[in-house]
Amino acid sequence: MENPSDVSAAIPFLLFLGLVLVFFVAVSWRRHNTKLELAHRVAQDRAEALLKVVLTPEEYASLGERGYLEVPSPSQPTRTYCVPRGRGRVAVQENGLIVESLCVAPVEWLPPGDVVLTHKLMIEGDEQEYLRHANRYRLKVPTRPTAPVS
Repeated sequence: MENPSDVSAAIPFLLFLGLVLVFFVAVSWRRHNTKLELAHRVAQDRAEALLKVVLTPEEYASLGERGYLEVPSPSQPTRTYCVPRGRGRVAVQENGLIVESLCVAPVEWLPPGDVVLTHKLMIEGDEQEYLRHANRYRLKVPTRPTAPVS
């Protein structure tokens, strides 16, 4: 059996090793997190540049002012989809009233500009398939759209 004084002498050394290990894990995590943040910023910049190329100047300006992009329905002339720039549901307007909201979200993180563009292209390319994938929330009472809260 070991001498109890040998074990008690090893405790400060083990505590020191534990602190060193925690320090290196924290530094490693911070480096990884910084790289991820940088990658997200680069992706957001690229997505924004693509958004400016694909949208008309009027659509891009409207997205900046309102916080959402209006996408007319290809199949129903009285319907417009209001795609938010940030997180949130897509509002469906019919005859100027919001009648339902749609939840269609990517499984993995995407820059907000790419999400807006994906909604637009899916609606314009195959509206019925887009609606098939959406979780739909019909409003009991249609409402008038309001300006987004800043």
